[in-house]
Amino acid sequence: MVGRLTGLKRRIAVGVLALMTVGACQAQEPERVVEPRTQIGNYPRGAALLRAAMLGGHADARAEVGAPPLIWDETLVADAAVYAAELAETERFRHADQPMGPGREGETLFRGTRGAYSYREMVDLWVAEKKDFVDAATPYFSRTGRGEDVAHYTQIIWRATTHVGCAMASSAQDDYLVCRYSPPGNVVGQRVS
Repeated sequence: MVGRLTGLKRRIAVGVLALMTVGACQAQEPERVVEPRTQIGNYPRGAALLRAAMLGGHADARAEVGAPPLIWDETLVADAAVYAAELAETERFRHADQPMGPGREGETLFRGTRGAYSYREMVDLWVAEKKDFVDAATPYFSRTGRGEDVAHYTQIIWRATTHVGCAMASSAQDDYLVCRYSPPGNVVGQRVS
């Protein structure tokens, strides 16, 4: 699916995604980039389509590394929906502040021009980070030396993670996709499997 993205659209999206993980907790937000539209109209939206695309994309990536598929969790969906709505309302793009310890959820984020990306393209952009993944302890699991370059992918394939829930909200300009995971992945000092 990532292969279907235009070269420019793919480079912009992957560049923006790289800013969304571990380093995204910094106060400075990444610059908003608008890519040229390659189709007329918007991609279809809806809860059933989102669930199918997210479960399918996650299951495909996990199957490649021998990890079992994730279970869709409505509590995680509800938590993701609250945060996606907050991102769309404030148009700020950063990871949620969560307390450490029990109850903490893993999180992957996507921000892109409203209607320009299909749900499957969104998850496939996260999975495309596998090109820089190396089997080492967090945060040293990227061949680039920057853990945030693969942190979406590693959360998706994190073997101890069993549940996922995703939701999307939109501002006038952008779509904000939030996926939440339990138990969370990307635990410092631990490996993916």
